Amino acid sequence: MASAPAPAAMNSASSLSDARPVSFWLDDPARPPALPALTGDERCDLLVIGGGYSGLWTALLAKERDPGRDVVLIEGHEVGWAASGRNGGFCAASLTHGLGNGLARWPREIAELERLGGENLDAIEAAVAAHGIDCDFERTGEIDVATEPHQVAELTEMYEQARALGFGGLRLLDREAVRAEVDSPTFLGGLFDPRGVAMLHPAKLAWGLKRACLELGVRIHENTRGLELARTADGMAVRTPYGRVFARRVALGTNVFPSLVRRLRPYTVPVYDYALMTEPLSTAQLDSVGWRGRQGLGDSANQFHYFRLTADNRILWGGYDAVYPYGGRLDPELDHRPETYLRLAGHFFRCFPQLEGLRFSHAWGGAIDTCSRFSAFFGTAHGGRVGYAAGYTGLGVGATRFGAEVMLDLLAGERTERTELEMVRTKPLPFPPEPVAWAGIGLTKWSLARADARGGRRNVWLRTMDRLGLGFDS
Repeated sequence: MASAPAPAAMNSASSLSDARPVSFWLDDPARPPALPALTGDERCDLLVIGGGYSGLWTALLAKERDPGRDVVLIEGHEVGWAASGRNGGFCAASLTHGLGNGLARWPREIAELERLGGENLDAIEAAVAAHGIDCDFERTGEIDVATEPHQVAELTEMYEQARALGFGGLRLLDREAVRAEVDSPTFLGGLFDPRGVAMLHPAKLAWGLKRACLELGVRIHENTRGLELARTADGMAVRTPYGRVFARRVALGTNVFPSLVRRLRPYTVPVYDYALMTEPLSTAQLDSVGWRGRQGLGDSANQFHYFRLTADNRILWGGYDAVYPYGGRLDPELDHRPETYLRLAGHFFRCFPQLEGLRFSHAWGGAIDTCSRFSAFFGTAHGGRVGYAAGYTGLGVGATRFGAEVMLDLLAGERTERTELEMVRTKPLPFPPEPVAWAGIGLTKWSLARADARGGRRNVWLRTMDRLGLGFDS
C-alpha cells in the first residue's frame, strides 16, 4: 500500500490548485491583436525574421539608424509569444551571463564587455522612456544570495575579483544585511548589484517595441513563418506560407527555433525552464518578507532559482529544473511540467515559510536557446547578406539589444568596437549529435546537482568541461 503524501507536499500541491497553465505576462486582456499574415510577395531593404526581442530591437534600431530604410518583420506566431513573453523579466547589463563566465572566457576584454553591457542597459532604459513603453521598468538591481556556506565564500571571491578589476558599486552582504533586504531563513549572505539589473514586464516590453516599430514605419506580418532562404542576384528571397519576401539583407532573430542557416543548428539546443506566479501579497505578507527595495534575486546554486516582485506585488518564482528533450525537439507538451511546478512550490515555501497559505495564480514553462559558452554568438552567412545572433541562454531580455546592434554592424560591413570583440569574432563549440548530446547534457546536470550537494566540489567531469571551455558556473 502506498504511503500518504507528506503534509508539506500536500500544502505545496494545494497552493497550485487554481494556477492557470499560461504565462502570467501574456494572460492580459490588453494584449494587442495579431497583425495580418503576409500574402503575396514583398520587397524591402531589410527583412527581420522573428518577433521576439532580438527581431524587434533589430527592426527598431535599423529604422533609427536609417529612417529611409524599408524594413519588414515577419513572425511565425504572434510578437512576444515565446521566450520574450515567458521569461522572468530580469533585464541584465551583463552580455556574458555574469562576470564569472565572462572572466573565464574573455579575460582580456572583460572591462570593455562590462562597459558595453552597462551602456546597453542604459540605452534600453532610454528607449523605454523615449518610445513611451509602459512595461513596469524598475532599475532595482539584483542580489545573488547564498543559501549554503560554500556559496558565501564564492560570492566573497567574486566581490574581491570585481574590486580588483575596478568594478565598483557591488555590495557584499552578510546574513543580517541580506535578511534586512529580503527576509528568508535560508539566506546566509548576498552580493548586491544595485545598478546592473532592471525589472520589467517582459510581454509589455515586446508589445511596446512592436508599437514603436510600427510608428517608425516597419511593416510587421504575424502568423508568417520564414520557411526557406535562397540567394538572388541582388539579395535574398525568403519563402513564407503564402508568399515570398525579397530583401537586400536578412537578420535572423529566431533563437531557439531551428535556424534557416542549417549549419548553425548544432550550436544551440533548447532547454525548458519553468516558473510560478503567486497571487498578490497582502500588506502584512509583504511586510513579513521585507523586500522594500524590490530587487531581483537569484540563489547561487548550480540548480538555481530566480525570483522577483511584480508591479502588483506578486512573487515570480522560477528556475531549478532545466529540461533538455532528446534530439533537441521543440514540443508544446513540454511547456508544462506538473512535477516541476510541485517541486518549485515546495522550494518556495522552504524559502519563505512566513508565506504559508499563499497560492499560485499561474504556472508555465517554455524553451530557451542555450549554447556551449552560455552567452550569445554572432555572424553572417550567404556572403554577408544574412546576419544572425543566438545562444543567449536566459539573459536575452537585455543582451538581445546588443545583439541587434552587432547584426546591423555586420550586415553593413562596418568595423566597430562591437565587431572587433573576441566575443563577437569567435563561436562556441557545437553540440555533438545524439545520443552523445543527450548523455553529455544529462551527465553535466547530474554532476552540477551533485556539486550543489557536496559543498560546491566539482567532479572530474565538470573539471574536464571547465578545461574544454564548456564549464557552467551559474
